Amino acid sequence: MSETQSDAGPRRPATLDDVARHAGVSQPTASRVLNGSDRKVAESYRKRVLDAARELGYAPNLAAQNMARGTSRTVALVISGISDPYFSAMAAAIMRQAEAAGLRVSIAVTERKVDRELDLVRELRGQQPRAIILAGTGYVDPPSVDQLVAELQRYEETGGRVVLISRTDLPFETVTFDNHDGARQLAVQLSGLGYRRALVLGSGTPLLSMRQRVDGFVAGFTESADGAETTVHFPEFSWEGARDLVLGLDDAELRRLQLVFAITDDMALGAIAGLRARGLRIPDDIAVAGFDDITTLRDVVPPLTTVHVALDTVASEAIARAIETDGPTRTVPAYPVIRASTPPLPAPAG
Repeated sequence: MSETQSDAGPRRPATLDDVARHAGVSQPTASRVLNGSDRKVAESYRKRVLDAARELGYAPNLAAQNMARGTSRTVALVISGISDPYFSAMAAAIMRQAEAAGLRVSIAVTERKVDRELDLVRELRGQQPRAIILAGTGYVDPPSVDQLVAELQRYEETGGRVVLISRTDLPFETVTFDNHDGARQLAVQLSGLGYRRALVLGSGTPLLSMRQRVDGFVAGFTESADGAETTVHFPEFSWEGARDLVLGLDDAELRRLQLVFAITDDMALGAIAGLRARGLRIPDDIAVAGFDDITTLRDVVPPLTTVHVALDTVASEAIARAIETDGPTRTVPAYPVIRASTPPLPAPAG
């Protein structure tokens, strides 16, 4: 008996997943053969898919054919928040690259809510854009990751493409940058400038890439010099959260610090506001560093030490994969940029 039949009822229509399993190929490969994609598939795979479709009586989805042939010119970008300087810069970079490729971009905002992300993907699947790009970190232990994966796989079955940015927790094509190593390299360089006592501001929201930045910085800082110490706090993941954490620090703890590292530039700027409200000068009394190298840093005094992420490269790679390129996870380098907010410390006396 065919797997599309059952003794309990009438035969159900064969799905693309049925055809892919029957042919022994991936869902995207079956979609390219049956939905009219311009991308080439090996003749042996093509024949297996066509034979399986004929045996199972599969009927192609017309909307899927449009997406696979590139008729849809819309790319859906799902991001955590548009007010965050990093994500607004990411959205702008994606839109520039998409326009150059003749595509339009629609933007959906999750507000860092797992359930909202799932609901948005369900809605977008019905709108049938050419690709869905999920930009933003995944969560530590997300409650609905299996449901999200299932929704995205169903979307791919109908000819769509899924691309992830800075996210490695889902089984789809990914463009990312090395959060752990970027933070680790920064810590090593700051240790080399003489810093030994650092406050690390992580995220109260359990975000994977932010956890990687914390772990990378702590590893690089404590392993690169004897006597190096880090204290890690997890405030609300925002400018206000970093400022409020600094405002609430014990005086004795604050006096011991030489450096504050925040996992985003936005939080670093919040920390600077809190430090100045406590009467401290940057960098004379305490140094500050961040991560992302957002464009608004050009107006910050003193210029902020950070980790540079090449967003244009990330966006270009993501759009290329949304259109046609298959490949393994691409990791875009992230590297430290030392500026005036973290000057070298004088060598200890004696």
